[in-house]
Amino acid sequence: MSKTEIQSVLAIGIDTVPIVNSAKEAGYKIYAADYFGDTDIRRNCSGCEAIIEQKHGKSCGKMKSKFKPEAFLEMAKSLNEKYEIDAILLSSGLDDFSHVLHDLNDIVPVLGNSLKVITRIRKKPEFFEELDCLGIEHPETAVVKNVDAAKVAAIKIGYPVVMKPERGFGGAGITAAWNSKELETAFFDASMVSQDLFIQKFINGVHASISFLATDKKVRILTINEQLLGLNFLFQKEPFGYCGNIVPLNFASSVFEKCRFITEKIALHFGLKGSNGIDLVISKKNTPYVIEVNPRFQGTLECVERTLGINLVESHINACVYGSLPTIKEKVSVFCTRLILYAPKRVVASDLTVFHETRDIPLPGILIEEGEPLCSIITEGKNRKLSFEKARKLAESIYVMLSPA
Repeated sequence: MSKTEIQSVLAIGIDTVPIVNSAKEAGYKIYAADYFGDTDIRRNCSGCEAIIEQKHGKSCGKMKSKFKPEAFLEMAKSLNEKYEIDAILLSSGLDDFSHVLHDLNDIVPVLGNSLKVITRIRKKPEFFEELDCLGIEHPETAVVKNVDAAKVAAIKIGYPVVMKPERGFGGAGITAAWNSKELETAFFDASMVSQDLFIQKFINGVHASISFLATDKKVRILTINEQLLGLNFLFQKEPFGYCGNIVPLNFASSVFEKCRFITEKIALHFGLKGSNGIDLVISKKNTPYVIEVNPRFQGTLECVERTLGINLVESHINACVYGSLPTIKEKVSVFCTRLILYAPKRVVASDLTVFHETRDIPLPGILIEEGEPLCSIITEGKNRKLSFEKARKLAESIYVMLSPA
């Protein structure tokens, strides 16, 4: 597939608004198979289908019960029948559903990593065994079938530990445990998200991610990012629930070289292509521990674009089709914060278009259940503090506007 053949693209997954905006800016005809179907995605798409049908006075329900991976297949089929779509751009939500990705690729080619690569990199603990061979640090990990097996593994690994669902997104169902009693609760929480569970050593440090582009022969780190997880002021109920990012992360120069080693080793070993991300915890001794790899576009997309002044969809297509990578600034002059706001209780969505910095904008008048995503905000500043504080104040202004349902 040549670049000249790619004129229309389909963004698919949970977090498609930044992909849609980037593709439109790059001049592509963009369609979306989305979960939420927010107003800004419909405004910028040539065609959109969504799992949630937003209607005035109607509840959006709970993502845990409404998220169905197979529904994205049906939407992709429907959109491809109506329009001529040349390639698919993957967002979050489908990484761990290989059967869906297989059928999706039969409808329209997924541009980026092959199904074989995605499956290999998301399969645990085999992935971590390969990291051992590469000499890459990661938390000790074990697959567990029941709570008794989890207790045995926790003793072997050493408390504190983290229980995780093998299939999931956004940090749902991930809980830390400091003793066997807490482990029982953590096991139950994780089992509500996925039947397949694993346990990891808890690493105390800074949650971070690496955004990078890769071709067959070359790898380029775009940014190293601070991850924001479980923030109470955003009413995120999950302790490791995804709340956004700050780009770039302030870190010691030695950390970058370690991250470069990790990124190049992983990307070339697994044969990653295009836009990818690596989630890390950077310990107090400045050692990066790999948590997982996201073989698709990440939630940092717009922040990375603003910080570096590039178009990431265009860069992804160039990397996958031409094997070319963009020139990256050595020193950035702006910090960019993305916050994801969650509903503090069952609320009526306000008209959030009054704020220029809002994204993932719900239809005014719909009902959003407690703890469900409300919107995102993107702010800039000349340093981390200014960027984050601007976002925090904007979040407070949005919460004030909400009315209880």
